[in-house]
Amino acid sequence: MSAFDRVKPETVPAELEPARQKLVRTMLQQAPLPGRTETEVDGLILIRSNGPATCTTSVIAPSLNFIVQGSRTLGLGDREATYMPLSYVATSVHLPLMGRVEFASEETPFLAVRMTIDPKEVADLVLELGDKAPGLGADIDCNEVSCGFSVAQMNQDLLDAVTRLVHLVENPGDARILAPLVRREIVYRALMGEIGVHMRRFAMADSQANRVSRVVEVLKDRFAESVRISDLAEQANMSESSLYHSFKQITRMSPLQFQKRLRLNEARRLMLSEGLEAASASYRVGYESPSHFSREYSRMFGLPPRADVSKLRNEWQLPA
Repeated sequence: MSAFDRVKPETVPAELEPARQKLVRTMLQQAPLPGRTETEVDGLILIRSNGPATCTTSVIAPSLNFIVQGSRTLGLGDREATYMPLSYVATSVHLPLMGRVEFASEETPFLAVRMTIDPKEVADLVLELGDKAPGLGADIDCNEVSCGFSVAQMNQDLLDAVTRLVHLVENPGDARILAPLVRREIVYRALMGEIGVHMRRFAMADSQANRVSRVVEVLKDRFAESVRISDLAEQANMSESSLYHSFKQITRMSPLQFQKRLRLNEARRLMLSEGLEAASASYRVGYESPSHFSREYSRMFGLPPRADVSKLRNEWQLPA
């Protein structure tokens, strides 16, 4: 995987630092332990790491992901990038991202906010905005990343809105009424920002992106089964060549590469969380040959299954 980008600036603009520190303090209270904190606010997840973390892979739902403190490297397909505080990443389809925390400590943990989004939320805003929405006719430059993965820098208004949403975690009574309004503001500010044209395209019911999104859902639900590209293309109402091109443009993978990553991801989870042996995990996710599974696992994660899981257990201090 080749590095291709580092979001600038590496230091937070002075005018945004007080607001960022306010969000940091709120997050430290709401997410006191490392890992993912599922909140009672709909679609809001808080992420914390108290130290650098090994590269892990997870399937990220369509979401806005805000880095508050520390830095994180994310990889998609054959590309990776390191993102700094107050950058945010929008994923418009389910994507198997590889990530590692670069800089974090007990005193200065890595902190991030994830807010899942429904394309309908974006579509409703686009309709309401009318001519004020980002231009539909504008050319989209997917440049180094992909059309399913966009990145930008937070401004004061967006930072304030994210802070208000996180603050609602400690006020569940207020959250029931106010969280939907703040979520809508966050989507609005992202839509009207530099990645808005990407978000608008993904809100179109008959866009190539939405058709690819339907294929992603099929692969996500049936990753352990054998699938044919012709069947996937038929479900998306696309030709095979068009599906292949659009799928790769959005995910930086072919449909079969995407399915393989989902399989290996799930196998890793089964071994780590449920204690399955490599052979059992390989059969569970659709491999017919444990040796073939081991080779592909090693290529993806850098170590054979048993060694990789043992390394992760030691790093995360999980029971064997």
